[in-house]
Formats: sequence, structure tokens, C-alpha cells
Amino acid sequence: MFIQTESTPNPATLKFLPGQTVLEAGTADFPNAETASKSPLAQRVFAVDGVTGVFFGTDFVTVTKADGVDWDHMKPALLGAIMEHYQSGAPVMGDAPAQAAHAEHDGPDGEIVGQIKDLLDTRVRPAVAQDGGDITFHGFERGVVYLHMQGACAGCPSSTLTLKMGIENLLKHYIPEVTEVRPVGV
Repeated sequence: MFIQTESTPNPATLKFLPGQTVLEAGTADFPNAETASKSPLAQRVFAVDGVTGVFFGTDFVTVTKADGVDWDHMKPALLGAIMEHYQSGAPVMGDAPAQAAHAEHDGPDGEIVGQIKDLLDTRVRPAVAQDGGDITFHGFERGVVYLHMQGACAGCPSSTLTLKMGIENLLKHYIPEVTEVRPVGV
């Protein structure tokens, strides 16, 4: 098994490509070790010293490290943990399925929210996945779109610029009702 690595725009996050499916559908975000109980693979990755976050996409694992820890010291252990997991035959996720991408919205702006989600799915999320992260819809209220940033996007120095200059401009262009885009926490 050969696992490739790619840097991301977030210097604290590295993307691992095991060359096989990680999740069949959706994404899974583990912002800390306590949330990893439903994933044998996430538990193995968190066992490596210095790991502060793990995120799964369809074909990648994104790992976020603590400040002051060097990738040169962590990378071999992470490659070993991911390889051991796949060689063990254990599932990536336990009984819990991957989470649904977007939050449900049952308010009066259903048509606008549908357009927002469609633009996120077709234009934004594929590009963000290439950088090892995901951005999902959290809510829409009085012209403001609230988005949840995961994986490499969470805590990335360029995430505010991506939100404001990229995603906000895109949504405002196609959906005049959108006035602003804001990030939300977990």
C-alpha cells in the first residue's frame, strides 16, 4: 500500500491519500480525540502524539497537528497508523454512518436555501475537498448564510479570505437575497 500526502493551505493540516475509498459518501469530522469513538481509523490516528483533529472525505484523511509539533516527526507515525488500519481489515467507521453534509432548513426561505446548497455542492465543496476540507450549510437568516468549516478549512489562515472573497461573492452573484457569509463553530 502506498499512501500519498499533500500539503493544504492550512500549514497545521496535512492530507493523506491512501489510494482507496475512505468514506462511501459524506464526510466525517473529528475535532478532538473524544469524538473519535465511532471510528477505528480516527482512533488510530489520534493515538499519534500531536494530532488535534481528523477529517475524512471520500478518498482522503486530513490530519491537523498541534502547534510546536513538526510534520517531519509525525508523518511516519501517521503513515504507519493509516496503513495498519487498512491492513487490519477494520471498518473506517463503526456503526455510526458518516454525517449528512448540510443542516436541514425548514423555514420560509426553502427555495433560496436549496439554491445555496446546490451552489455549495457543485462549485464550492469539490474545490475545498481538494484542499482536504469541507464547507457545509449551517443556516440562512435575514440574508446571512452561515457555513460550517471542517478539516483543513477549520482554523486555516486563508479561510476568512476564502469565505469573504470567494464563497460570499459567488453566492451574492447567483442569489441576490444573500448579503453576507459567516462561519459558525461546531
